[in-house]
Amino acid sequence: MTARHHLDQLWSRGRDYLGTDLAIMGGAMTWVSDRALVAAISNAGGFGVIASGSMSPDLLRDEIRGTQALTTKPFGVNLITLHPQLDQLVQVCLEEKVGHIVLAGGLPPATAIKAARDGGAKVMCFAPALVIAKKLIRSGADAIVIEGSEAGGHIGPVSTSVLAQEILPEIRDVPVFVAGGIGRGEAIVSYLEMGAAGVQLGTRFVCASECRAHPKFKQAFIRGSARDAVASVALDSRFPVIPVRALQNEGTKRFMDKQREVIARFDAGELDQKEAQLEIEHYWAGALRRAVIDGDVENGSLMAGQSVGMVTKEQPVAEILADLLSQAEAAVAARRGAAA
Repeated sequence: MTARHHLDQLWSRGRDYLGTDLAIMGGAMTWVSDRALVAAISNAGGFGVIASGSMSPDLLRDEIRGTQALTTKPFGVNLITLHPQLDQLVQVCLEEKVGHIVLAGGLPPATAIKAARDGGAKVMCFAPALVIAKKLIRSGADAIVIEGSEAGGHIGPVSTSVLAQEILPEIRDVPVFVAGGIGRGEAIVSYLEMGAAGVQLGTRFVCASECRAHPKFKQAFIRGSARDAVASVALDSRFPVIPVRALQNEGTKRFMDKQREVIARFDAGELDQKEAQLEIEHYWAGALRRAVIDGDVENGSLMAGQSVGMVTKEQPVAEILADLLSQAEAAVAARRGAAA
């Protein structure tokens, strides 16, 4: 049996679920995962996922149709569960015959899962803990994504390796995809051998040639190391901030100053609790777009996972996937050689 054949056996469940050659999903990154990148990932054998972010139903419909014009391969749509028009977004996906809907950014309502499944779509949900994974499966989730704190953007407190050990041995009735901090094929094989159906990578695709991110944004990733991708810190427990992992810049330093300023104004009685919390949360509004689209890498948000240190150059998506595949095959071959 060849190394590739053995690898295909390892991730056969993920490939079957996604309908792809490779059980590698592209992480949905707001302002980054648009039609061009999504179609490129799917055309190269992976599974692209549109990041709908705060899109309106009409904008999402246009993005789905734009992606369909670029690929005939399967792709998914990531919907934020807190979006005020979640139900309408689900309907748009169903009307446009999207095969897989990924519900992220909070515990999805069972009604949204049911509507998506009743409409013929497969539903994937993010689970930050075993108890939540089990609850989501009872609610109808067809597959689970577990994403550790090494990932970019909004993160939970637990590392990918610990989540994998907690959840993979316990969840066997649906496919589980592992995400967060994965940048090489050897890591993919390790998680597959632990029982994962496949993996999801985001940071690795930011410097794809097909990605629309500003050249300055890509250059920041190429220069960045794992230690530069740091989680934001909440300065006061009265004002909790969901941690965001990003490359440090002037903007992240100013965020700390902003928190200090708002807390001081709250303590002085100038703001009530809700006003203070909103002011802190709204600081980053638009910051990701400024960095990704406008190239303001000093003041914008450079959301990146710790695998950013493995991003060393700009490459076509097909080349990135080919590199991951060759690394995975070499890892499989080495393991089989050692076992012989």
